Amino acid sequence: MNVSDAPFGLPVDPAALALQRLYHWERTAPDRIAFTQPMGGGVVKDLTWREVGEQARRLAGHLQAQGFAPGSHIALISKNTAWWLISDYAIWMAGHVSVPLYPTLAAETIRQILTHSEAKLLIVGKLDGFEGMQPGIPDGLPCIATPLSPPNDYPKWDEVLAAATPVVGEPVRAAEELSTIMYTSGTTGMPKGVMHSFATFAWSVQSGLDRLTMVDQNTRMLSYLPLAHVAERTLVEHGQLATGMRVYFAESLDTFTHDLQRARPTVFFSVPRLWVKFQQGVHAKMPPAKLERLLKIPLLGGIVRRKILTALGLDQCVFAAGGAAPMPPELLRFYDRLGLPIVEVYGMTENCGVSHSTLVGQPRPGTVGKPYRGIQHRIDPANGEIQMKSPGLMLGYYKEPTLSAQAFTEDGWLHTGDKGQLDAEGNLKITGRVKDLFKTSKGKYVAPAPIEDRLVMHTSIEACCVTGANLGQPLGIVMLNAEAVAQARHGGRADLEASLAEHLKAVNAGLDPHEQLDCLVVVTEPWTVDNGVITPTFKVKRNRVEELYATSYERWANSRQPVLWA
Repeated sequence: MNVSDAPFGLPVDPAALALQRLYHWERTAPDRIAFTQPMGGGVVKDLTWREVGEQARRLAGHLQAQGFAPGSHIALISKNTAWWLISDYAIWMAGHVSVPLYPTLAAETIRQILTHSEAKLLIVGKLDGFEGMQPGIPDGLPCIATPLSPPNDYPKWDEVLAAATPVVGEPVRAAEELSTIMYTSGTTGMPKGVMHSFATFAWSVQSGLDRLTMVDQNTRMLSYLPLAHVAERTLVEHGQLATGMRVYFAESLDTFTHDLQRARPTVFFSVPRLWVKFQQGVHAKMPPAKLERLLKIPLLGGIVRRKILTALGLDQCVFAAGGAAPMPPELLRFYDRLGLPIVEVYGMTENCGVSHSTLVGQPRPGTVGKPYRGIQHRIDPANGEIQMKSPGLMLGYYKEPTLSAQAFTEDGWLHTGDKGQLDAEGNLKITGRVKDLFKTSKGKYVAPAPIEDRLVMHTSIEACCVTGANLGQPLGIVMLNAEAVAQARHGGRADLEASLAEHLKAVNAGLDPHEQLDCLVVVTEPWTVDNGVITPTFKVKRNRVEELYATSYERWANSRQPVLWA
């Protein structure tokens, strides 16, 4: 067992709790811009801390006037906007608990969560495809529509706030009180409601900021990953409350490049899938071999680096991070060569997303670094599972005492479900999921995650899944990006197949014999949240892949072709 030597159980300063931080910025920086919100059509709206506080106080007054019992659950479904965060503050200020829902959920899942959480009211914000979601809202559930919400008949934000009596003073919530229930996106099964207190978030954010000393009130961040996800909730929402930094919001996928260039974030966090897409975009304009040659030329290399980072909107970024899924080492090396080293972070909803990270200026490709201050970790010798402890651990799963108990060992360590090992320096390497291992018909176990890290590095592959339980050899199912799909449809299929076959050969050359892939199966139909193949944070749902393709595995394996089309 390896345990970090950091102190455990650090106290939480009451002044560091979320609501107290909101009041602090209201008092000390009322005229400083907190949020920059695109309104559509090129129009951008800035909101100061004074305006943020005023709107939160009015919505809190409205919620209190509804007569809900203290600690009632108020749900929120919206893409990221300033009003998402203002609504969260108001829910807390009114004495209630927020229940955020992903803005891409199907109606059935929306109904399950709203029913299971016993939500008393739903705040509806900016959404795409609301017509398909709306049937999931139970009849009779009160709703409020924020600015930028889709067409609906709900009471409108401005009207609700104008009629409300604002909350005055600085009502506070105790550190141990429940602040939110976050339903995990999950790669299998029904989402579970992870309960966190004001203290668990405050401690976790402070532990993270102890390492991220460059994050302060001058920091700029672009908020675009779902605020219902723990990474955005911790880094953007609670990180902003802790530091007073300025938060910009993305308008849409179509405007994302422009959104990044408008914000010029100094801190940028993304999931590996987006980092891969950025890389593919660079390579589409400049072939990898040519880029490598240019980067090696002293003066010209610097010009090329600045030009690429400026085009991405990341030329002022001083801290870049990746997480939510493993970052392929070659991807990390690519950005390092561009002069934008990426710190890899590791966490989960159950620990506020704060567990491990690599250190700025000390890249350790293939690992997620060392635990943050105040965090303990160990590897279970029985199955290689990573287990951890911190004051930021969840209170449990809502209305699931059995699952809550199963989430922890008898001595209070959190089961992460991830397999890992420690290198000679004590850096943690994640080797896969405990339950993701599968056995081939030859009796050999295969860990898919490290193979997928290599597979996804092809410039035409956007996502992939290695599978093949009970087959002689595993196989890889790969989803092409939009550019590759267009190439295949316009006469470039043979070239694409040849390139993928070469990639398969290169990947297999680095694998043990029992891990080597029989073939690559190419999927041109996008894997999306809507069709249930990926989670809102772009993790592939293995069980859904099995549902869609398992009946074809044996036929594909018997084809003896290196590249097949699904």
